[in-house]
Formats: sequence, C-alpha cells, structure tokens
Amino acid sequence: MKKSRANPDVRALLARLQALANPANVAGMARFGINSENTLGVSVTVLRRIAREAGRSHPVARDLWASGIHEARILATMVEQPEIVTRRQLDAWARRFDSWDVCDQACMNLFRYTPFAFEKAARWARAKPEFVRRAGFALMAALAGKAPGAPDAQFEAFFPLIAAAAGDGRNFVKKAVNWALRGIGKRNPALRERAIAVAEEIRMQDSRAARWIAADALRELRRNRGQ
Repeated sequence: MKKSRANPDVRALLARLQALANPANVAGMARFGINSENTLGVSVTVLRRIAREAGRSHPVARDLWASGIHEARILATMVEQPEIVTRRQLDAWARRFDSWDVCDQACMNLFRYTPFAFEKAARWARAKPEFVRRAGFALMAALAGKAPGAPDAQFEAFFPLIAAAAGDGRNFVKKAVNWALRGIGKRNPALRERAIAVAEEIRMQDSRAARWIAADALRELRRNRGQ
C-alpha cells in the first residue's frame, strides 16, 4: 500500500472519515443521484462538526481535496480559506466535480466567499461540462442568498445567461438554472419582478427543459409576491 504524503492532520481526518463509513448511506445517496464512487456515506451534518473542530487551513483543504474521497472533498470546501483561494484553484476544483452535492457544497461553503465569485459564475454558466455549468448557476443561487452588499445590476447580468441555458436538458444543469432564477428573484421585490419577466420569456422557448424551469420558477415567485 502506497504511503500517504498528506500531513498528519489530514491523515487523521481521513482516518476519522473512514471510521464513520456507512455503506447503507451510500446506497441511499445513490438513489438521489449522488455519485457513489469513492463515497463513504458520512452526512453533511457530521462533516460540518468535523470542520468546526478542525478549523480553517489551506494546506489541509488542499490535501483533503487531493484524496479524491467524496466526503473529504466536501470537508475541504468547509475548511479552506477563501481569502487564499485563487482563480486557478477554483477552475481546477470545478473541473473535478463528479457529483451535484460536491458541486453545490463547494459553491455554498467556499466559492461564493471568494473575490472571483461573480466572475466565475458567469464564465462557468457558458461551459460545456455538465457539472462545471451547474457550478455556474449554483454559484449564482448561492450569491443571491449571501452577498448582501451586491447591487441588483450584478444579478441582472445573470439573467441572459439563465435564459440562454434554459434549453439545456441535462438534469443537473436545468435544476441549477431553475435554482438560480428562483434565488435571484427572491432577493428583493425588484429582482422578483425581473425574474418573473425572464421566466415568462423562457416559457416561450421550444424546449421541455425551459418550460419546466419557467413553470416551477413562476409558481414560487408569484406565490411570494408581496413578501
């Protein structure tokens, strides 16, 4: 067996994750479309507790990610230091996404707190690989919920990208497009009205995916009018 090059802290964390492995959970995760390869079945709740105990560390996050273990990669997004992350690292991690939950956790736990978040959301929204493109729209949704000082114009710039991707019928892309549209629309009343108008435009596209995105978004955004 090849000896791990990871530092002692990382080896201890990986050993802890292995000790918590639950094959039954892996089977359950697979039913929700989560990639079961290199997956241990450790819940996100447990990972968050481990992350709080471990604290922030760029070297630890780097080595956790390099392990290739599903839960270790999610843990990496929780312990990474967003002020140290580079554009190159964001792109490298996004290219290695192989499951929607790792993608979404990375966007919510880490990517949205970096200085490049808006830039990367727009760039990845045009990407061809399924999970990179999903990351673009998942990041838009994450920013909508956690970027209090951002002006509306930054989110309005995402609407053409949302409309352009609405015809992408890949399951993990269309759900993220829908998530982004709803998330931006719930940010404030002005963006809600703009999102409703965009959803109406999307509904006119000759695409089953686009019609689903529009119908689902309109149902929620219209219900929340006035709130």
